[in-house]
Amino acid sequence: MKPVADQQSAIRLGLRENWEQFALLVLVNAFVGGMVGVERVVLPLLAEQDFGLASKAAVLSFIASFGLAKAIANLLAGRMSDTFGRKRILVAGWLIGLPVPILIMSAPSWSWVVFANVLLGINQGLCWSTTVIMKIDLVGPARRGLAMGLNEAAGYLAVSAAALGSGYLAAFYGFRAGLAYLGLGMAVSGLLISVLFVRESQGHATYESELGQMHDPNRGSSPGKITFSEILALTSWRNRTLFAVSQAGLVNNLNDGMAWGLFPIYFAAAGLSLQKVSLLAATYPAVWGLTQLATGALSDRIGRKLLIVGGMWVQAAGIVVIAVGSSFQAWLWGVILLGLGTAMVYPTLLAAIGDVAQPDWRASAVGVYRLWRDSGYVVGALLAGFTADLLGADWAIGVIAALTALSGVVAATVMRETLPTVPGSHPSP
Repeated sequence: MKPVADQQSAIRLGLRENWEQFALLVLVNAFVGGMVGVERVVLPLLAEQDFGLASKAAVLSFIASFGLAKAIANLLAGRMSDTFGRKRILVAGWLIGLPVPILIMSAPSWSWVVFANVLLGINQGLCWSTTVIMKIDLVGPARRGLAMGLNEAAGYLAVSAAALGSGYLAAFYGFRAGLAYLGLGMAVSGLLISVLFVRESQGHATYESELGQMHDPNRGSSPGKITFSEILALTSWRNRTLFAVSQAGLVNNLNDGMAWGLFPIYFAAAGLSLQKVSLLAATYPAVWGLTQLATGALSDRIGRKLLIVGGMWVQAAGIVVIAVGSSFQAWLWGVILLGLGTAMVYPTLLAAIGDVAQPDWRASAVGVYRLWRDSGYVVGALLAGFTADLLGADWAIGVIAALTALSGVVAATVMRETLPTVPGSHPSP
């Protein structure tokens, strides 16, 4: 391996220095987000109207299958990208996602849809995790929050646009056609860009690691000195800050799973048109996506903890407004609050992981965090579905609001600030 001094002419860390590749990865992540967005309005209503599913737990089974597959794929993506390189995992994720729209378009039974969402979960876990890891590689430690804000903004603005587009297309051409054509176009586009234009970024992580060791020879984080089981333990519970981040991520996606699967049915049952349901479903990720452009950069200035704790409480407030509301206007304010709270949390959690984890095991730590975060889809789908079947949708929404508020309390109590005070520094695990 070349010395750090020799690598400086070939590899530079920073958003400005790597803006072309960074912009390509932002575009790729928009297509990743769009793959999920096409389902956010259409699929829950398709379950009731095409397949005749009355049980909310049965309807939300597609989210549980998606969340479980994505959580496992996240874990594998981090480790495999350390072993095989980032680009190979990104391309593999797109190849797995290609059949998803076709399976849903031609599904003769709900089990096909559930299986398609297993493939979608793998696609999302591999592709989204890898784009996150590659952006962290490229920018280095100085503007990590901004980088994550841009990444998540692109993904969730695409979720919003695809949700709105598929909902309006479904109103004119049917549920399946609107979903399938948009989804297939995004999968093909994402695959071609990843194969033809995206470059490997693992060398940037290696360079950052060597650069850090040159400034601090006692860091003790060179490759091989920490095992994957140690990374799993550190990220899950042994490091109190990483535990706080992981539980907040899990609860965040727990309430997102409810919003994805239950809200369209809840709003439609109240008499809203498909267009209004689509607008509510699109507003939440649109606010989430847009405001991440500010919150990610803000976390680089004021720190991570305040935004994470406050964001969980703002999410809880938004869910309460939806639970007690009874009109389109009230629900619109509720989804706006939910989106704002999520934007405060989402890029900041990823930035905090990047702060704490050392470059040579950071990708694996991101994978472990995303394992816990996307397990929230499974927990949220099951909890919301069974609670709604037993007690009603209002109770399901209220229970998840309470859990979201409690997660903020845990983060406030357990987490310490992670924002590096010196460029290139990393808090010790």
